[in-house]
Amino acid sequence: MLEHLDGTAELCAGFAAAFRAEDQGRLAGLAHDLGKYSVAFQRRLQGSTEHVDHATAGAAECCKLEQICSAFAVAGHHGGLPDGGGKGDHCEEGTFWGRMRRAALGKLEPYGAWEKEFKLPAVPKRRFSGPLEEIFFTRMLYSCLVDGDFLDTETFMAGGEKERGGGEPMEMLEDKLRTYVSGWFPPQSELNRERCGILERCMEQGEVQSPGLFTLTIPTGGGKTVASLAFALRHARTYGLRRLIYVIPYTSIIEQNAQVFRDILGDENVLEHHSGVLYDIEDEAGPGNARLARATENWDMPVVVTTAVQFFESLFANRSSQCRKLHNLAQSVIIFDEAQMLPVPYLRPCVCAIAQLVKDYGASAVLCTATQPALDGIFREFLPDRPAVELCPREMFHQEIFQRVIFRREGKLSWETVAERIGGQKQALCVVNSRKSAQTVYGLLDKEGAFHLSTLMYPAHRKAVLKEIRVRLKDGLPCRVVSTSLIEAGVDVDFPAVFREEAGLDSILQAAGRCNREGKRPAEESIVTIFQSETPPPSLFELPVAAGRQALRSYDQPDSQEAIRCYFQELLDLKGPEALDQKNILTVMEREFMPFRRIAERFHLIDSETKSVYIPLEEGEELVRRLRSGERSRELFRALGQYGVSVYPPHFKALDMAGDLEVLEDGSAVLTNLVLYDSTTGLSMTADEGKFLAI
Repeated sequence: MLEHLDGTAELCAGFAAAFRAEDQGRLAGLAHDLGKYSVAFQRRLQGSTEHVDHATAGAAECCKLEQICSAFAVAGHHGGLPDGGGKGDHCEEGTFWGRMRRAALGKLEPYGAWEKEFKLPAVPKRRFSGPLEEIFFTRMLYSCLVDGDFLDTETFMAGGEKERGGGEPMEMLEDKLRTYVSGWFPPQSELNRERCGILERCMEQGEVQSPGLFTLTIPTGGGKTVASLAFALRHARTYGLRRLIYVIPYTSIIEQNAQVFRDILGDENVLEHHSGVLYDIEDEAGPGNARLARATENWDMPVVVTTAVQFFESLFANRSSQCRKLHNLAQSVIIFDEAQMLPVPYLRPCVCAIAQLVKDYGASAVLCTATQPALDGIFREFLPDRPAVELCPREMFHQEIFQRVIFRREGKLSWETVAERIGGQKQALCVVNSRKSAQTVYGLLDKEGAFHLSTLMYPAHRKAVLKEIRVRLKDGLPCRVVSTSLIEAGVDVDFPAVFREEAGLDSILQAAGRCNREGKRPAEESIVTIFQSETPPPSLFELPVAAGRQALRSYDQPDSQEAIRCYFQELLDLKGPEALDQKNILTVMEREFMPFRRIAERFHLIDSETKSVYIPLEEGEELVRRLRSGERSRELFRALGQYGVSVYPPHFKALDMAGDLEVLEDGSAVLTNLVLYDSTTGLSMTADEGKFLAI
């Protein structure tokens, strides 16, 4: 037992040293399994099935030493961080104070045998400026403990350390980047001269700027993916930072960017971690694949590419599986790509978390985008002495070089007129605000060379259609695409003309980024048409549309930094401060004592009532067969995600009532009436009975 406690303590202390908490980490590691010294737990080791609470004992010992953060980490190392509760809580309550009362009343199995083997160290009490800081620290310490506990146990069970993490040092990774971009110099065109200038500026700033908060505001086409990587590598190399974390809003961008990083740095240095990636960790898996699978548990690789959902929900979680990786955020460069997509209903909690990582955990955070959101005021609240530094100010490049399109504003257009305008172009993209509108406009087009994209198509289907679209665009063939906003999320396509239904200015500019993307056509021949539709905007888009209209009225050039700032400020003003923390996350954290479980239950970036319907087509047919046979595994559901369509409750209910679904015992739903899945538009919005379903 002592060997495991010592091993866990050393690992935990080593992890916590990254944020000057080595002593607290060692204490938590030594204390976490003290309850296993009880006779009752020893009976369990001999085959008894009795339940033994072994975590509360160590927590109580930490509490006696007035080390509340370590006590919470120990209390939650199996069941998750509990809510603090109040000191008057009954001993049968699952709160922290309820469990401490249980210990104080002698209701735990006697466990004092540990005192004959060692003593817990005296640790200086850590001071905090407020509850937000203390809660964040406790969760980071908890991360160190659960990762140390898992790793020490894994080593014991395997008879030695398994291959984990690894990767090459930052010096070698930066050398690989320099080799990759060496062919770009000297630049041969005006546009490439600007891109190379931005790249060199980012490298220089990586060395000059001490760790802190940064913005990187680069026009679309300025090469921000490689430029941000160049800054991060130089910065990490100069200041001894341990890894790069890329936080990206959508998996479609992740897949593209992660491939770029692998091309530059090598597969062995890049972990892509999101719901769409599967790693086999079984014995038959190759060693490289198994290493990647293990790295998803604690992010111990040089470069991690993940989603905003994975990143932020982990920072507000209370379960060990989500929190285990958090300590590896300390002393990292964290790039928030497409920073304008930070979720508004959780904006203040997200900014608070970023500020904590910068202030107390040695991280550098970079908000990277072409349309920088107006977050200065919120960051000042949580990081008053560390204003954001712009890595590439506008005077460092010529904005006009990146002007690749002309914006044209239209009034209200009927869908028939929109379809006619699209049909008049050999190649054109039209982006609309709802799935219903996308199907309507597509239905009005001549089907030769016409394509539809929306989330009513399962992801594997969308990928196949996008592949065909790219081929036709490259070959100069007719290609007219109607899509929802999903195509704006960094999807690499290049159209000579784009039509965008009125939306938020950030969405309009993202759509414009699909027009003349490579800058091969004159700007005056690359028209982005902004129009009002005959359909009122969905309620979700009402405020962004209103803020966008205000910015468009005030500024002639929609992509100017002034217009963008006006838009985001107007949007935040329209929503009001209460909308920036819709679930009152920070209020609960400030008013209640260590409410870990309550916060985890409230913090869900994708807070939608949609349900997945699995489509048994192509490879999905075999995956559904496995599901029907009773197989249930994380790997299976990840694979099924490529063949699932998310639908709203009324849609789901109508499909179910019409007998078009098979709902399995675990609630999983499979489409049985495959007539309802169209090879061009995806899942029909009407059930077999013909009921209309509004989205």
